[in-house]
Amino acid sequence: MPTTTTTQDQPAILGGSRAVTLDQSDANRWPIITDEEENAVLSVLRSGQLSINDEVQALEQDYCKWLGVSHALAHCNGTSAILAALHAFDLSPGDEVIVPSATYWASATPILHCGGIPVFAETEVQCLGLDPQDVEKKITPRTKAIIVVHLFGLPSRMEELLAIAKKHNLRVLEDASHAHGATYQGKPIGTLGDAAVFSMQTNKLCPAGEGGMLVTNDAEIHERAVLLGHFERVLHLQTPNRRFAATGMGLKLRMSPLNAAVARVQLKHLTERNKRRNENVIYLSSKLEKLGFETYLSRPNTERVYFEFLVRYDEKQTGLPTCDLITALGAEGAAVNRPRYPLLHQQPLFTEGQWAKIARLSATPDWPLPIYDPKALPKTEAANGSLVKLPSFPNATTELLDQYATAFEKVLKHADTLPREEA
Repeated sequence: MPTTTTTQDQPAILGGSRAVTLDQSDANRWPIITDEEENAVLSVLRSGQLSINDEVQALEQDYCKWLGVSHALAHCNGTSAILAALHAFDLSPGDEVIVPSATYWASATPILHCGGIPVFAETEVQCLGLDPQDVEKKITPRTKAIIVVHLFGLPSRMEELLAIAKKHNLRVLEDASHAHGATYQGKPIGTLGDAAVFSMQTNKLCPAGEGGMLVTNDAEIHERAVLLGHFERVLHLQTPNRRFAATGMGLKLRMSPLNAAVARVQLKHLTERNKRRNENVIYLSSKLEKLGFETYLSRPNTERVYFEFLVRYDEKQTGLPTCDLITALGAEGAAVNRPRYPLLHQQPLFTEGQWAKIARLSATPDWPLPIYDPKALPKTEAANGSLVKLPSFPNATTELLDQYATAFEKVLKHADTLPREEA
């Protein structure tokens, strides 16, 4: 009798059964909203104080206590908090800020609104953060600051980056938007640089719907951030800056109390929810590591978190291109994809020169504006191209995680016979 091709170990893309059959909606649902969040929002609504409300200051105090920092200032989103931090760094027109290209655009574009110039540096493969060696190569007399992004919840190589910043007298801003609860050498991410920013957008580990938090131990940085976007608080300053109370510095960046109410409840449950997410991802990572994937487990003296779960795939080992791996896994029912952040130095905003209009900078005979070459960061381009994105499984069962492992095993086992995308 002829054998059937629809066996359980046959890849689904070749007619076999799907490996992932469980409903994934609950396993990957985020954020987790309960009666506690609803009651907190209702309390603010019923107070009638929907613009200025003590709930925002209470959230700031929660962040100070959680991180052990002196100052926290809530913003309407993480992007505005980055803008406030750069303003507080006294970034001036023509100043350069070193920043990764492999990140969300908001890590870099606020530089433009201060008249600054983003200088993109290579990403290193161990932590997916700034490569310290390339950072030092990119420093010029115009360099004012470094923005360190703890991408996907992975702590960057802070000891080396901080040493470089100290050597060259540069400010360091931690973009910790992905890293609520991560630590580096026993210290919370967000407490290592001159200032840090956390995003509270819906997908983040401590969501509010929308919101951002600027944290710092530097009173001057905090006060300058207040001046930029929180005019209603300037009147309470005890310094000569109080004279700007009627206008501030012209922006209004404060957080909504309704979002703050959600964020306060989410922060209360951050540790337990991170723990479960971490356990799920580490469980699956242990299986994927045996198949040859680099899963970016926590390095010595660090503890990472999982805003997103990215793994590195070496297609040279199997001969199966990354795009075809993803297609085959999708056929198995696995929700996998490419990384969602396109590299910034390759985007039209920079390659077509639009960035200079936003920054209001013009070239002169003595000072030509930089040209952004889409091929300027080959290491970053190669590293980004080998990443595969999985769900971060905030509520997954072991059975679902095992099904994902089976999907990967099936696809790799039959890598030679899987269909290839046409060139």
